[in-house]
Amino acid sequence: VFALLLGCVASFDTPARQTFVSELVGEGDLSNAVALNSTSFNAARMIGPAVAGVLIAAVGTGWVFLINAASFGAVLCSLGFLRRKELHVSSRRAPAGRSGFAEGLRYVATRPDLQVLMVMMFVVGTFGLNFPIFISTMAVSVFGAGAGHYGALTSSMAVGSVVGALLAARRAEASMPLILTAAIVFGVGCALAAVMPSYTLFGLMLAVTGVAAQTFSTSANSLVQLSTDPAMRGRVIALSFAVFMGGTLIGAPIIGWTADQFGPRWALAVGAASGFGAAAVALAYLVATGRLRVRFAAGRLRVAIDDDESP
Repeated sequence: VFALLLGCVASFDTPARQTFVSELVGEGDLSNAVALNSTSFNAARMIGPAVAGVLIAAVGTGWVFLINAASFGAVLCSLGFLRRKELHVSSRRAPAGRSGFAEGLRYVATRPDLQVLMVMMFVVGTFGLNFPIFISTMAVSVFGAGAGHYGALTSSMAVGSVVGALLAARRAEASMPLILTAAIVFGVGCALAAVMPSYTLFGLMLAVTGVAAQTFSTSANSLVQLSTDPAMRGRVIALSFAVFMGGTLIGAPIIGWTADQFGPRWALAVGAASGFGAAAVALAYLVATGRLRVRFAAGRLRVAIDDDESP
């Protein structure tokens, strides 16, 4: 019940928090800010489990829940210290309507680029980002590892995620070619992780896959925010996160069943297929808009992709 309530709170918190980033830094720094936000999140995910493990051993699980609750006091204090007059608040407002959700859907229906991004996010989020299942089943069933080794694999994945977020923070803006590349690398990373013969090599591939996964999710999130009308940004972000995170409800049981029936390596193969599937969607969009050009010149095959959104 508490897990359900936490999910309900997150459905309000996540779109508001993501939209608030643009009010904190302005449009010019939005892409970098989204990436740095992801960096802090993944750094916490890397350090947090280790700290929690020590605290659980020292004081017990219940007390760690209470300590976690108390930590939100820092968040509340930070919000209280914000200088509200310096926020970059947009003067534009969403059009009045009976349903904000319906308005968001209608807006996305007029934007093929957002539709493509959301399809890609759904495919990868549903079948590719089930790493708690991938890592746990590989650690236990394939490598015979215990809880400590599972934690090390999770940290390896998180290290890659932090690196990916930092690299994303260096870029001035996200683009469809970058997201396409990240999807391909993610698919290759999952495929190679699936065939790794040892625990150490598997951990190294998780780090590489973490870089690709973070680059994909951060860049897609940045591009959605930057290419959306500020007046509709909150509604579109809510839709994108519903698509990206809600797909886990569908994908997690399928990935778990695959791991049980065919083995963890085949579950990772499904994750690899999701990366390649998302890449195929992006390629189809780039071809349809005339932004992908393939030609033969001087006996070589040359491929060019325009960053410009116009055909």
